Amino acid sequence: MRVKALVKTWLLCLLAGLAAPASAQVAPNPDDLRIYAGLHEAAAKGDVAEIERLTKAGERLTIQDARSRTPLHVAVYMKQPAAARALIKLGANPNALEIDRYDTVTIAAVANDVEMLKLVLEGGASAKNITSRYDGTALIAAAHLGHAEVVKILIAAGAPLNHVNNLGWTALMESIVLGNGGKNHTETLRALVEAGADVNIADRQGITPLQHARRRAYTEMARILERAGAR
Repeated sequence: MRVKALVKTWLLCLLAGLAAPASAQVAPNPDDLRIYAGLHEAAAKGDVAEIERLTKAGERLTIQDARSRTPLHVAVYMKQPAAARALIKLGANPNALEIDRYDTVTIAAVANDVEMLKLVLEGGASAKNITSRYDGTALIAAAHLGHAEVVKILIAAGAPLNHVNNLGWTALMESIVLGNGGKNHTETLRALVEAGADVNIADRQGITPLQHARRRAYTEMARILERAGAR
């Protein structure tokens, strides 16, 4: 399914007159995990006691691996909430960007990791950060994937509703053009509309969200947009 989603994005980018995406998020792989030491290893394993010991001994919370991932990035990627909480409490920056310009909020949002998302937001992470090579936001990424609960959390946290990424799309637009018209993407669209997202921001070809929904026969999405005054 991940390969299909990437191919779909690639094709849509070509239709928009853009180069194919260079990369998506890259979590630590088995080779990374084998060579990790210190705080990176402790974060990956969720070893809070070791995190506290190493930090007290002077290991820097800002230390990065080959892809500029801090120990906190690793904890979020590896779904280690206790480690993430400990690192933030000790002073780790939840808004730091790794090599592909992803922050902890966007990583958690893409993973549909609600617990981690709430944790990093409570720890000072911002839902307003501009992230990724697409100059997007966590909200756009979550809308693309149809993570409706995550979208609602990000909206409540003040995520910019009408930010346009370098593909020319808002979160609302991505819920349609990169969605499948099913329940999750429809609920995502509904949440964005109810929050006040602009329903008439067109893409670079001048095609509106409503026109995209109608062309794809996403009937319920079209109804939601029509009731909100979409053209």
